[in-house]
Amino acid sequence: MSISIVILTLNEEKNLLGCLESISWCKDIVVFDSFSVDKTVDIAKSFGARLIQRQFDNYASQRNAALTDVKYTHPWIFMLDADERITPELKKEIQSICNKKESDISLYYIRRKDIFLGRWLKHSSGYPTWFGRLQKIGEVRVEREINEEYHTSGKTAHIEQHMLHYPFNKGISHWFDRHNHYSSMEAATLINETSGNIKISNLFSSNPIEKRKAFKQLAYRLPFRPLLTFIYLYFFRLGFLDRIPGLTYCTLRSIYEYMIDLKIKEIKRKNNDLPF
Repeated sequence: MSISIVILTLNEEKNLLGCLESISWCKDIVVFDSFSVDKTVDIAKSFGARLIQRQFDNYASQRNAALTDVKYTHPWIFMLDADERITPELKKEIQSICNKKESDISLYYIRRKDIFLGRWLKHSSGYPTWFGRLQKIGEVRVEREINEEYHTSGKTAHIEQHMLHYPFNKGISHWFDRHNHYSSMEAATLINETSGNIKISNLFSSNPIEKRKAFKQLAYRLPFRPLLTFIYLYFFRLGFLDRIPGLTYCTLRSIYEYMIDLKIKEIKRKNNDLPF
């Protein structure tokens, strides 16, 4: 198959092997590592993947570096995270795309199935969310330090099949540690993004990036937003159909949103030289 795959890692010994096994058919695998201190590097080398390391600064810079600083064997590249898996069905669709002799598509968006407690969170996760992952080398750039956005001057399309995503493979404690870090980055980014006017028409845009950005600009101006997040995911998006995993996940999401709100307030008070 004429595709290269790059996996971004930082201390992913619990996830990396399963990720690599799901793409064992790929002949050009790059593990783009942020100087892991666990067994991530050993696992990558033992699997035969190429290992390249770069000090992490933010997610957009890391992904852009993986796209521009690495020489790949093939013109198509799929960007994968260690807690994600490519299914046999998705492999076939990717193969069909990459085997086309000519294509004016530069970027393909894909959905994930988030798995928690052995169950696909079909409703409570806010599914479907589209991520730009399959791309032609040299035609895509990544923006936004957290919850990144993929941009291209070429045409875009959507993949029918899904990736599998296991965000809790490292346990609940790790989820909280990671989202504590995420919420700090998100708060700093949102202060700039919510300062301008909302372009209401973008809420109905066919472009997933514009639509998501407009929705965030609106959502982060609403009072009681963490509670509204829970109500939206659990009731309006039918998260209760995901049973206990759905209830747990909706609660975790509302906590995460509350962390962001608190950190936005903290940053604003610090900027005004006020105690928090």
